[in-house]
Amino acid sequence: MTHSAILLVEDNPNDEALTLRALKRSNVANPVVVARDGAEALDYLFARGAHAARERLPQLVLLDLKLPKIDGLDVLKALRADERTRLLPVVILTSSLEEQDLIRGYSFGANSYVRKPVDFAEFVESVRQLGMYWLVLNEIPPALR
Repeated sequence: MTHSAILLVEDNPNDEALTLRALKRSNVANPVVVARDGAEALDYLFARGAHAARERLPQLVLLDLKLPKIDGLDVLKALRADERTRLLPVVILTSSLEEQDLIRGYSFGANSYVRKPVDFAEFVESVRQLGMYWLVLNEIPPALR
């Protein structure tokens, strides 16, 4: 069985490494593609530029909010505005404690909003639960298969 990719949109190298390590520890078999800014994420999602050869949408987007070039909320708005990506599951995975980010994330169409725990063991458990739900239990729409 081939697994669809997870798109991790994260500009902080330490958070990227922690997330990748947590996914591996959680036995997530899906390949992970990393975009380090909002522009790169949109290029990947819309198969533009260096990502023009991408054939399938990812199964899940893990989206940080504070990103260079295009911030995470603008990435989310662009995804929800396009018919091809409107139904794509997007989990905001952020360290932001701003209530306004939470409210705006949901109002712009996030499927979930998860604050990154500071403790690594808690972070691994959060990622394990995200993987279990979004990659195993959740049914994706036929258009995204």
